[in-house]
Amino acid sequence: MRFLAGGGLFLWVLCVAAAACQQGTVPANSDSARTLFNRGEEALRHGDLDGAEKNFRQVVATNPNDAGARANLGVIYMRREKWQQALAELRSAERLAPRVTGIRLNIGLAYYRQYEFRSAIAPFESVLRDQPDSRQARYLLGLCYFFVHRYAEAARTMEGLWAQESANLNYLYVLGIAGGEAGRHDLEQKALARLIEVGGDSPEFHLLMGKAHLQRLEDNEAIAELERAAQADPKLPFVHYNLGVAYRRRHDFERAKAEFLKDVALEPDVAFNYEELGAVCTSLQQDDAAVHYFLEALRRDSHSATSYFGLAKIYARQAKYPQALKALESAGRLDPNSSSVHYLRGQVLLHTARRAEAQSEFDIASRMQKTIRDELEREVAGEKHPEPELIREPK
Repeated sequence: MRFLAGGGLFLWVLCVAAAACQQGTVPANSDSARTLFNRGEEALRHGDLDGAEKNFRQVVATNPNDAGARANLGVIYMRREKWQQALAELRSAERLAPRVTGIRLNIGLAYYRQYEFRSAIAPFESVLRDQPDSRQARYLLGLCYFFVHRYAEAARTMEGLWAQESANLNYLYVLGIAGGEAGRHDLEQKALARLIEVGGDSPEFHLLMGKAHLQRLEDNEAIAELERAAQADPKLPFVHYNLGVAYRRRHDFERAKAEFLKDVALEPDVAFNYEELGAVCTSLQQDDAAVHYFLEALRRDSHSATSYFGLAKIYARQAKYPQALKALESAGRLDPNSSSVHYLRGQVLLHTARRAEAQSEFDIASRMQKTIRDELEREVAGEKHPEPELIREPK
């Protein structure tokens, strides 16, 4: 079993979207433009991204309003993980061909792949409104709702996939957790019963049961299930990551560090492992190691407010105030609703004799604490954790 949920759809959807864009647009007028478009399409099919880009760029130079060429350029940049360029081309294509759902699906995917789940919701919702039977849009939209804790909407959206996905352990896990959090205990029990039926005694089943206990802050039960999964399959992706989360929450930081390092050995490109290692090393007062791991996390995912905030806390403690303020600026841009960012910024500003600015930050933090639940602080403290196995695309 692969833990791919939404991500496993990624490359397949890109191909469908590119084809849909062609069907929804009129080719450029000249024969040479048609030839260039066809060459670009052929190069894209064969993975020649440079050749495809060159041809589609020439089409756009001839006809800037060719939505198919714009959309295919978006596909090329997505495959290169150049997300801002991809979104710029896809937004242009959307304006030119607003009825082509494949374009909007790719816009959602471009946000999704950057873990910007809130931004991905609107494009996926629009696709589902136009194509209620779109399995891909429904699954990805349900996951986005789940990741931003809109559990009632996640449960309602994912429930519509029962006929197609009720043999998928990841789907059953998400549906069960969302149902329970939304107070739909009938759906929670239905999903759990089916999870037990499908999962049997497999390592994947014990991993998901361990994760369910983690969601409920039942760390001892989580460790028991996760250890069973690890004993059955020591190389099971993310089992050591979740064990690390459980041990960190029990303040067994050395054991947590060992587990995260085991998962790094299996999954060296997963930013969340390095983020957790940074937090654990911070707790162990291993500041140099913590900085190293937070920077490694950011090298893999530049959208991690948690890693920026972790760096800021260390820099502030080391009296490296300019570096702390720079890290806090990045953290605040990524998570504008964090009172912790404003409070720490106030503390740093006090140390630099900027008292008026510091007081302003403290006032903002105080107002936020009364009205907004600080999810960033919960992540930093280990009370909540990401679920990378649910969003990862296949290699």
